[in-house]
Amino acid sequence: MGFAFPSGIFASCVSVHLVGIKGTGVCALAELLHGAGMKVGGSDTPEVFHTDAILGELGIAFHESFDRSHVGDDVDLLIHSAAYGEENNVEIVEARRKSILVASYPQALGEYSRAFDSSGIAGVHGKTTTTAMSGCLMRALELPARVLAGSAVPEFAEEGRVAKSTLVLGDRYFIAETCEYRKHFLHFRPKRVVLTSVESDHQDCFPTYESIRDAFVEYCRLIPKGGRLIYCADDMGAGEVADIIRKEGQNIDFVPYGFSAGGDYGLNSYQVGENGATFRLNAFGQELSLRLPGRHQALNATAALALAGSLLMEEFGAEGIWNPARQAAAKTALARFSGSARRSEVIGEAGGILFMDDYGHHPTAIAATLAGLRDFHHSRRIVVSFMSHTFSRTAALLDEFARALAGVDVLFLHKIYASARERFDGCIDGMSLHLKIEKLRGEGQTPVLRYVDEPNDAFKPLTEILRPGDLFLTLGAGNNRCLGVSLFEHYRSMESKTGSRE
Repeated sequence: MGFAFPSGIFASCVSVHLVGIKGTGVCALAELLHGAGMKVGGSDTPEVFHTDAILGELGIAFHESFDRSHVGDDVDLLIHSAAYGEENNVEIVEARRKSILVASYPQALGEYSRAFDSSGIAGVHGKTTTTAMSGCLMRALELPARVLAGSAVPEFAEEGRVAKSTLVLGDRYFIAETCEYRKHFLHFRPKRVVLTSVESDHQDCFPTYESIRDAFVEYCRLIPKGGRLIYCADDMGAGEVADIIRKEGQNIDFVPYGFSAGGDYGLNSYQVGENGATFRLNAFGQELSLRLPGRHQALNATAALALAGSLLMEEFGAEGIWNPARQAAAKTALARFSGSARRSEVIGEAGGILFMDDYGHHPTAIAATLAGLRDFHHSRRIVVSFMSHTFSRTAALLDEFARALAGVDVLFLHKIYASARERFDGCIDGMSLHLKIEKLRGEGQTPVLRYVDEPNDAFKPLTEILRPGDLFLTLGAGNNRCLGVSLFEHYRSMESKTGSRE
């Protein structure tokens, strides 16, 4: 049963303990290790996440606290979330005391990648959706791959089961979302890199654009001779990284994709219709369709198709990789793709109001998400609850955030969702963004702008503002999703009592 690792930390591992097991990435790795036949357990806080259901369905036992006693003598390997270290976790200290091998999640993911022909999907935006779409294409094209995404993907679940973040279809290829924060992706060993976007972000560790760009350059330098860099030609930063790597004379293939790209993965049209969006690629004889809103989603789909094409070439050679049968399979997979958790996720519709949630927490992603929603739902008034994430990002990109959000019909802003990695310095807070947007909107403009510190405190005023035909969106990497869920349940309850959608 399971997969035999040829070497590395997993080669002789029987029992693994994961600290921070409810984290999306750590839980996904737990899924893969459990599937490889290892005894998997772990620990985390009592807070309930969507990963609780995944772990429960797999039968993986875990503690909802941290204690030295949780690290048993039978543990061969302790893997911990990057949020934890010896300075703030007693279980890691205990593992060290017992001379148990310890690895961070990025280190463990890197070790896992060494056992396969691996592809890393990277970028400031779009990597989760691109990875999820890649998994759906792997299944449709019957490629022997394993896939790890940074969010739960409904299409990854077996029928009637909980949505998971991983998909196991075989043992030859491994596709994983790889993170740039603190250069975590440098542990990964890619034969191919898909680069969706590069721009200023994570200012606590990349204070300038050049510093984050250079991190992506370092990552792409890991591509071995004969490997491949698939990059978005429409993104200035991704294009710059590709140019730097090309000038260094690295002996790899370069595959551009996007509206400004030539070659097979050039997009030559994008249209929005009643049932979604359609687009065309140079490599395809037929039109492709998506249920997800936004031109950026067509770019994500194209990146996934370019990666799939690369693996098809690996399997079958260059001749006819996109034959009619494979084109038809890919078209069906993309048309069915419903997204992943917190990425333009539809919570439900009640009282004539469509409730959605999106993780967009960078101005570029926010602007793209809102533009896509306006295209798809042009007749709806858009009502947004936005919670910014990290003080450093908000301070560095305050003007960009204000411009991205200023055109929303009704906007509720909240306090900044603080990260464990930084502290409030007394300068920028949630009200700072409110004041900046207020100044941008100017006098005489009709859109509603409110500041409510705690998301749940916006529940009552929103029930007074929301009306049938609206689209309500919780936006950001904070904890305001619960506000949208509560409002949806409130209106659904009202429907059930009245028997009406009005």
